[in-house]
Amino acid sequence: MKRIVLIAFFFVIFEEVTEVFANRPNILWLSAEDISPHIGCYGDNNAITPNLDRLARQGVMYTNAFTTAGVCAPCRSGIITGMYQTTLGTHHMRCNAKLPKFLKPLPMFLREEGYYCTNNSKTDYQFSSTNQIWDASSSKAHWKNRSSDQPFFSVFNFTGCHESGIASNTKYRSVTKNLKQAKRQDPLELKLPPYYPDTPIVREDWKRNYELITAMDEWVGEHLRALKASGEADNTIVFFFSDHGVGLPRAKRWLYDSGTHIPLIVRIPNFFRVSTQGVPGTLDQQLVSSIDLAPTVLKLAGIDVPDYMQGRAFLGKQLKVNREYVFGARDRMDERYDIIRMVRDKRFRYIRNYEPLKPYYQYMNTPEKGATMKEIRRSEKSDNLPLAARLFSAKKKPIEELYDLKSDPHEISNLSNDPNYIQQLKKMRQAHYKWVRETRDIGLIPEPEIVKRELVYGSRYEILRQKNSPNMIVRLGETAALASSGKDALPLLLIATRDVDAAVRYWGVIGIGNIAPKKSVSALSVTRKLLRDSSFSVRVAASRALSRMGKPQESFPVLKKALTGPNQWARLQAAIVLDEMEEQARPLISELKKALINQPNKYIVRVANRALNDLLNTDKQVR
Repeated sequence: MKRIVLIAFFFVIFEEVTEVFANRPNILWLSAEDISPHIGCYGDNNAITPNLDRLARQGVMYTNAFTTAGVCAPCRSGIITGMYQTTLGTHHMRCNAKLPKFLKPLPMFLREEGYYCTNNSKTDYQFSSTNQIWDASSSKAHWKNRSSDQPFFSVFNFTGCHESGIASNTKYRSVTKNLKQAKRQDPLELKLPPYYPDTPIVREDWKRNYELITAMDEWVGEHLRALKASGEADNTIVFFFSDHGVGLPRAKRWLYDSGTHIPLIVRIPNFFRVSTQGVPGTLDQQLVSSIDLAPTVLKLAGIDVPDYMQGRAFLGKQLKVNREYVFGARDRMDERYDIIRMVRDKRFRYIRNYEPLKPYYQYMNTPEKGATMKEIRRSEKSDNLPLAARLFSAKKKPIEELYDLKSDPHEISNLSNDPNYIQQLKKMRQAHYKWVRETRDIGLIPEPEIVKRELVYGSRYEILRQKNSPNMIVRLGETAALASSGKDALPLLLIATRDVDAAVRYWGVIGIGNIAPKKSVSALSVTRKLLRDSSFSVRVAASRALSRMGKPQESFPVLKKALTGPNQWARLQAAIVLDEMEEQARPLISELKKALINQPNKYIVRVANRALNDLLNTDKQVR
């Protein structure tokens, strides 16, 4: 009798579980690297993308989807968590942040509800992960390996469109080897962006971009056909998107549309549609951020979205009001720092350059190897750049940028000084400052300080969530803004150098260096004192300021020590200062040479090597 009751009990449980699973959709993510919406369904007449065009006709195409950065790893951390990378501390390339204990990446929520979660195969999240994130994450991971009737969340990543596919002849040929001639491009028929020199070499790169996308489109078709053949197409919501824009200069790593505007297509089977959502052939113009993907999946799966997620679901039941803005950030890109923030609505883009004295095109090993970047450099030397390209070859940047995407889709005409747009500028500037405060943007804290404080508080997320944090983030944000506000800001910057927090002192002395008040006795005195500050970053920033005020020799002892110090990011900061000092750094040539030896951080090697090449008139290549 007991056995019969027990069997009946398990039968009931099985039925209940099966019913829950039956009401939950499978979710398939098809993700591509380094592509803008150069796709037929987005109106690109050159694109050959029949599979994606068909998917768009079967689903919803989002025309205003954007990523939170112009480069892969910071974006990916946001996609998988539903959080801004500048909140988590995953904003610098090739960092490794610790997540707060309460925060779970998206697949963990799904696994707890019975989903089989696979990733094939790239992660690149920039945080210390656990084995609990995925059921399987490898080149063999696949939804087909799940238990019978188990719903799945499965991610497939196409890496063939990566910038390396354009730059490398070998990779380009490998990815596109099966393309028939009818799917090849004539480079002469393609329309280049106005910020590139129009040369055969640049056109070849542009041609490769389109052909790599066509190869990716065939990959999408293979996955969709496999899904249909399995009988799961009517049970599966399909997402297609890219991590950021095209892998070429002034696009990848940048916060313009070329770097952050992405394709996003979602196909929802009829059974899982909510109200009027997911109607085939729909064009949706609402603003979507890449951090919105995680909460959207949870909504569609019928799982509660945690309050801490900053993303906003754009599909499912009980949605919030649509976004007014999307936001983005640029921080350390490989070996170079450049703190830039972005706000975009449906028509305008606002950009705040926190380090305007740095050029648009800082020298970075990876992009400099690309043919288009080489053509830009060659055209710079021959003074043969088109006008739009010359704007981005300038030695420094404007503090603010404002673009009207309706009349200026390539973002060439900066309206920040146009009196007709002053109200729009103020509105978006305030939206930016509000975002910095509300999201606790730790990107304004120098990297060596972030690493040090992470050890104290357990995670980077917690750094700006202590009792004094609200006041701290206000002081930090205001001082960072003051640092590029001109000579009138000097009195407030001098006060900032006495702040209790090293990050605020850092921006205070960065601002002094930007102004370079050579005749200011007080500025010189304060900066000299900061050479003995307790913070690596403040000492290095003071060294930079003194060099800009014509006192480079006073900074040499600090820079020498920082170059060999225990903090790798302080070493990088010191190397960058010496590189920016140019001829002033000549007395430290031997120290720069030592920085190339037994150096585990390749970024320091790259910067030191670049500085030496300029000083010694050499052209040595490093990793």
